[in-house]
Amino acid sequence: VQLVESGGGLVQPGGSLRLFCAASGRSFSHYVMGWFRQAPGKEREFIAGISRNGGLSYYADSVKGRFRISRDNAKNTVYLQMNSLELEDTAVYYCAASRLTGNHHRRPDEYEYWGQGTLVTVSS
Repeated sequence: VQLVESGGGLVQPGGSLRLFCAASGRSFSHYVMGWFRQAPGKEREFIAGISRNGGLSYYADSVKGRFRISRDNAKNTVYLQMNSLELEDTAVYYCAASRLTGNHHRRPDEYEYWGQGTLVTVSS
């Protein structure tokens, strides 16, 4: 599966952005999907994940209550709605797909497929 992110950009603190990840290929619904981010000089960190049918979603503590992950299997797309953005949210955001069994994956090495990333900059 190939993944392409979009929707990044410059936003002021307290603002919102919605990221998109479009998947090509078949069997999108067979993958657990996740969003990660990587800030300059930092390791890639897990942000949010969602189960194959969208019934289970889970988040890093740093974004819980502010970000929401969702997916539309008919459109082969996963979304990340980001609200109340903070300066510390500035990073390149990546979507990723996992074929591993189970629906709860937080480590980067649990995901086989990655997009190229989209930059989110939170600045006043």
